Parts: sequence; structure tokens; C-alpha cells
Amino acid sequence: MDFLLPVELAPATAAFLLLCSALTSMITASLGAGGGVLLLVLMAMWVPPLAIIPVHGMIQLGSNGGRALLTWRSVNWRVIAAFAPGVLAGALLGSWLLVELPAAVWQLTIAAFALYLSWGPALPAAVLGGRGIFLVSLATSFISLFVGATGPLVAGFIRQLCSDRFATIATFATAMTLQHAPKALVFGVAGFVFRDWLGFILAMIAAGFAGTCVGVHLLSKISNQQFSNALKWILTILVVRLVWLALD
Repeated sequence: MDFLLPVELAPATAAFLLLCSALTSMITASLGAGGGVLLLVLMAMWVPPLAIIPVHGMIQLGSNGGRALLTWRSVNWRVIAAFAPGVLAGALLGSWLLVELPAAVWQLTIAAFALYLSWGPALPAAVLGGRGIFLVSLATSFISLFVGATGPLVAGFIRQLCSDRFATIATFATAMTLQHAPKALVFGVAGFVFRDWLGFILAMIAAGFAGTCVGVHLLSKISNQQFSNALKWILTILVVRLVWLALD
């Protein structure tokens, strides 16, 4: 039973979080963003502070990996080719500087950029090129090790790179899979015992994959314009949430 359920979680709580994993994955797969941050907020109510970022990171690794697998034909590989090196550089820098950083600073920074990427003018072509993608990847991969909530910023950036809703979902999922992958190594080296949470993580990933399947089906029922509008409002709601947390 210890393998299936960490001692820190009651069975009823674990069951509720499994349902949340399915629902939040469905939200991200159909609307483009929001599920990962929502799941992080919900998990933070019951998961111990030292476990929340590494456990959430591994769940998101599996959830985004499943979404990327289902939509791989729509991935913009040019974007991913520029994004991947930034993930490695950001993870290396973050592991070297694995310290406690002021959460409010990162929350407000992510909120400001996500708001601009949703409602501001289109970014210059130079920013959307390989160098700009690399820098965004490096910065968000670094921040992700400490706050675990860079999804809105990455989603807003990729939204400006992909006009098709399936390309947006697929490329975002692949980018976030890459971004969450180094967390296993970084937090493992730092001393976090993933074995104690392995059963729960695998169950959350399975529930998330079920939600993703439903979400991808719903995605086919809406237009690119409807998807774009929904994504902008989802990101705006997340921005309000981040600002509220930063100023609380």
C-alpha cells in the first residue's frame, strides 16, 4: 500500500487529486493552457511543500508526454529544435543555483509577460526566431525548477508562433515535456526520494492521459478562432491568479 499511496495523503484526498488530474489535463488539451497551474494550486493544499514541485513536475512530464504523443503529427519541430537547447541550459543553471528565490518576483514576472503575450501586439520577428525561442526556453526552464508555474508564459509565447490550434497544443505539450524532464535528475540529486511517491505519480499520469484523450476530442469540435479566444481568456485568468498570489 505504501507504493500506491504516500503516507502524507489520505485515500480520499488521493482519489480527489486523481479526478483533478483528469479534468485539468482535459482543460489543457482542449483550451491550450491552465490545467497545469490549476493542478499545482490544488495539490498545494495537501502535498507537503518540499514535495510539491518535484511531484507536480513528474506528473506534468507524463501528462504533457501523453498529449505530445497523441498530437505528434502537428508538432512544429522548428520551434522544438530551438527550444530544446534552452531547456538544458536553464536546467543546468537552475541546478547550480538551487536556492530559495522570492516567489512573488517570479509570479509577477510570469504574469506580466503572459498578459502581454495574450493581449499585446505581436512580438517582433527577431524575437520569434531561433535565438528568441532559445532565450524564452532558458528563462522558463530555470524558473520552473523553483515555482513550477511557467506554463502560461510558454503557452502565450507558442501561441504567437503557431496559428493552428492543433499545432499550438502539440508544440506546447512537447516543449513542456522537455522542460519537466530535467526535474527528475535535479531534484533526485538534491535528495528528493521519488520512490515514496512513484505509485501516486503513475496513477496521476494515467488519469491525466484519460483526460487528455477527451480534451483532444473536444479540440476537434472548435475552430482556430474560438481556440485562440479561449486561450487568451484562460491565460488572463491565470495571470490574475498569479498576481493575487504575489500580492497576498
